[in-house]
Amino acid sequence: MSSGGWSLMVHGGAREIPPDRAQAHRAGCLAAAAQAAAILREGGPAVLAAEAAVRALEDDPVFNAGRGSVLNRAGQVECDAAIMEGRNLAFGAVGALRGFRHPVSVAAALLKQPRFLVGEGAARFARETGAETCWLEAYAPSGPEPGCDTVGCVARDRTGSLAAATSTGGLTGCEVGRVGDSPLPGSGLYADDGAGAAAFSGDGEFIIRTALAAQVIGDLRAGRFEEAIGATFDRLGRVGGEAGLILIDRHGRMAFGHNSAQFAVAYGSQDTGLQAVLERSQAPLSLQAGPGAI
Repeated sequence: MSSGGWSLMVHGGAREIPPDRAQAHRAGCLAAAAQAAAILREGGPAVLAAEAAVRALEDDPVFNAGRGSVLNRAGQVECDAAIMEGRNLAFGAVGALRGFRHPVSVAAALLKQPRFLVGEGAARFARETGAETCWLEAYAPSGPEPGCDTVGCVARDRTGSLAAATSTGGLTGCEVGRVGDSPLPGSGLYADDGAGAAAFSGDGEFIIRTALAAQVIGDLRAGRFEEAIGATFDRLGRVGGEAGLILIDRHGRMAFGHNSAQFAVAYGSQDTGLQAVLERSQAPLSLQAGPGAI
């Protein structure tokens, strides 16, 4: 197993972000990254850091996850979340989960016996494990939210182990029971210590159709780090759709890209400290690669 310094990336969603909310998106991503970095600095595992970052984003009503989740067609909040550990390819995932403050932690509780639970089955498991309940409908935005988004984190710890985590409140006005790409390993996220870790945000049905997380991890496994972002959006172009992604390869190199109007990202490493950006480029993608560049 490789070793070295830690690194991490956090995103707050690929979407149109109004100018008056830009700073809140940057600040929220940076605060979540700080939660993860505190764990990694102390030698903690990547999977715990990724969960901590996403928990922070779920508590921030700026983002469409947890307290910021949107309402479906029936006026309910249904959340999807997942977490994956690159060391042993373990994952936990929940879909269409109602009534819990931190869906990502419900997913993390499934890591010991990897499973994907949905609806009432996910809620029953959450209650059995003592997950904190929360009436998320009380926090839902009163008006329509522009764009589509998910929150996520990828992290690499000092041992070289990787993890990815995602969480989302779905799409405004979507069908009851709709589950997007976020909780699906190989679509919305993936982590493999032999290759890298990736987390996506965007149009879930398009991401699922192109299995984007599996594809980008395949690029990293083949040593195509520099080409990975561009290849991802070439694949997405086959079916259309909007997306953003963050990724770390097994060496700790970091990259992100998007074809959405904006993409809020925070990142850092043992050598660079933390910083946040809100990408507004009109170019089809944005790339920052390698510890030196970031």
